[in-house]
Amino acid sequence: MSRKSKAQKELELRIGYSFGNPALLDRALTHISALAGAKNRAGSYQRLEFLGDHVLGLVISDMLFRAFPDAEEGELSRRLADLVRKETCADVARTMELGPAMKLGASEVNAGGRRRIAILADICEALIGAVFIDGGYASSAGLVERFWQERMLKPTQPLRDAKTMLQEWAQARGMPAPLYRELERSGPDHDPEFRVAVEIADCRPAEGVGRSKRAAEQAAAAAMLMREGVEAERAEG
Repeated sequence: MSRKSKAQKELELRIGYSFGNPALLDRALTHISALAGAKNRAGSYQRLEFLGDHVLGLVISDMLFRAFPDAEEGELSRRLADLVRKETCADVARTMELGPAMKLGASEVNAGGRRRIAILADICEALIGAVFIDGGYASSAGLVERFWQERMLKPTQPLRDAKTMLQEWAQARGMPAPLYRELERSGPDHDPEFRVAVEIADCRPAEGVGRSKRAAEQAAAAAMLMREGVEAERAEG
């Protein structure tokens, strides 16, 4: 079993979690550039980042569901997109002071890799994945809540309208305008629920639900933006 470095032990103190398996922590902090060759890719953070990305999404979704009981799906989806975007994860990584503990190749270090948003965000997610494997869901959820709770409750500038964002994203790529289809209307007349699908060119359709057709369309647009990896942009002013 590998031993923890001084930087790793200090990181554990900052995040409030001690790894039973130090190898998991080491892998979560290892960028591909630090490895000898492509065949060693499995020793980098990439697989843990994949897992951590999904654990983060689940934990944040649960936090939002409990914190905003009156919010419709569209609003929850937009809040989720903002909280799991790369910039937010990188900001959390800076709060954790991940930089000194990260293992990068010399070329990546010289290129400013310890400050790069993409690397900081990926290793932050990998760390969450490593905690999930090492300590289970409760431990990973505790880590996320510790560093995201204040961000979730802090008032922020409103996110741009999801339908507008999706339209602009499609136009920028020469795609036709998004098409919205009502799939289902359920519930009583005084409290209906709509399910809508949005389609664009060769993209898989995405669905959304809301208490109005517009809210359902917004939820569907937000779902497609998230799936396509389009980061939420903030409104100006």
